[in-house]
Amino acid sequence: MDPEPISAQDAAARLRRRPATVRKWRERYGARIVGREQRRDYFDWHDLATIDGCIARGEEVPATPEQRDALRASLRERWQGAA
Repeated sequence: MDPEPISAQDAAARLRRRPATVRKWRERYGARIVGREQRRDYFDWHDLATIDGCIARGEEVPATPEQRDALRASLRERWQGAA
C-alpha cells in the first residue's frame, strides 16, 4: 500500500486528536515521515491510523513502521477472510 501523505493538522482532525499528539507520535513511535515542505512534516496516514488503532484497542504499538505495515496486512487478511 502506497503512503498517503498527510499533515499533522489534517491527521489530527481525521483522528479527533490534537496536532501536538500526532507530532509526538513521531518521537514516541517513530511515525513514518514521507515528506517535508516549508518546515511542515507530512506523515504516512496509514501508519498514523495504525498507531491510533493500537492505542484505541489498548494494544502495544509495534516499534517500527515496517512492523505496523505487517500488522495492517495481517488485519486486512483477517477481515477479507471473514467476508
